[in-house]
Amino acid sequence: MTTTTLIDNGILKQHLIDPEICIRCNTCEAICPVNAITHDDNNYVVRADVCNGCMACISPCPTGSIDNWRTMPLVRAYSIEEQLTWEELPPELSPDQWAADGVSASAADAAAVPSSVPEPMAEPGTQAFHSAKFGATVPPWSAAHPYTNLFPPKSPTTATVVGNFNCTEAGFESETHHVVLDFGSMPFPVLEGQSIGIVPPGTDALGKAHHARQYSIASPRNGERPGYNNLALTVKRVTTDHDGNAVRGIASNYVCDLKVGDEVQVVGPFGSSFLMPNHPRSHIVMICTGTGSAPMRAMTEWRRRLRSSGKFEGGKLMLFFGARTQQELPYFGPLQNLPKDFIDINLAFSRTAGQPKRYVQDLMRERAADLAALLRDGNSHFYVCGLKSMEEGVVMALRDIANEAGGDWETVGATLKREGRLHLETY
Repeated sequence: MTTTTLIDNGILKQHLIDPEICIRCNTCEAICPVNAITHDDNNYVVRADVCNGCMACISPCPTGSIDNWRTMPLVRAYSIEEQLTWEELPPELSPDQWAADGVSASAADAAAVPSSVPEPMAEPGTQAFHSAKFGATVPPWSAAHPYTNLFPPKSPTTATVVGNFNCTEAGFESETHHVVLDFGSMPFPVLEGQSIGIVPPGTDALGKAHHARQYSIASPRNGERPGYNNLALTVKRVTTDHDGNAVRGIASNYVCDLKVGDEVQVVGPFGSSFLMPNHPRSHIVMICTGTGSAPMRAMTEWRRRLRSSGKFEGGKLMLFFGARTQQELPYFGPLQNLPKDFIDINLAFSRTAGQPKRYVQDLMRERAADLAALLRDGNSHFYVCGLKSMEEGVVMALRDIANEAGGDWETVGATLKREGRLHLETY
């Protein structure tokens, strides 16, 4: 489809994001195939002249904030600048407003449903590689049922900090914390791969309350401490922006500075597709960087507890974990204590002095024979979490491994997506 399919007789079905329930997780912007979604510090918004109504962003949105539409005269379409200032969505135009633009209400209603003209097929080899299109929007068939949005942004709940320690090597500039939150008697069921939002206290420079910041859960479904109503997060203290300029991340510094006994406002849980398989013979390949390790830790720990209870039937666990240096890699020490016959660990460091840069996709190519076998196995599930910059390289590595093993990536990738076996969560 093209943008013009959303326009009928000068009337636009405009795609909008509800700022009241959006948790600014970046999922929509990351998955949009035409770069129609952008954001600033306040809102995520949709470019009316770019959005083609493909709906790729609808299903992955953890809150449903993405699925909002307004019927507008094309000449009055809401601009990016307007949307960035919104605190709530505007109402539909009234009949009087339509009449002022010379359009009858019946004509506006008739144009409310966009036409579904199929997009012409592109010539083979003429399209740029788009890794996000292979990301599944459905969970594995054997995943447990997730509870979502029990506490939406307008109705947060309270959790108490029961643990907070630096899980990277002390004394280095980079600092990542393992934070444990307890919900007491408040129901807050979660699964590995889900996330929550933390609401920092106070207001911004404009006097507006801070938005919730989303963090993946780093503990298994039965709690960081088994049998307790708690969960763990992996939070890196943000001290610089993407360009290396000094900044102080509002939420990350708030969370990293929390003390045991402090209370925090929490929204969520979120996420209904990035979930681990329950099938005991399923294989899990985990590919992550930095704090993208949080859901991988949760899945690994759940499998470790199943193994301890005798319920683990031998599905493989394979981990590709990247960081700039060993000292910046969260949970480096505990990883070394996991049995070799339980998990296959591959670590990549990109800034080790005197060593060539190595990234997770480099290690994947070195293990091509093992990954090719897993790609052929219908019990294999692949999870990618971390910086957006690694996503394309990782999916391209899977593509090349599949093709070089005699497969066809377009078929393999489409199957993985359809069956909920390739999940991408990058930011």
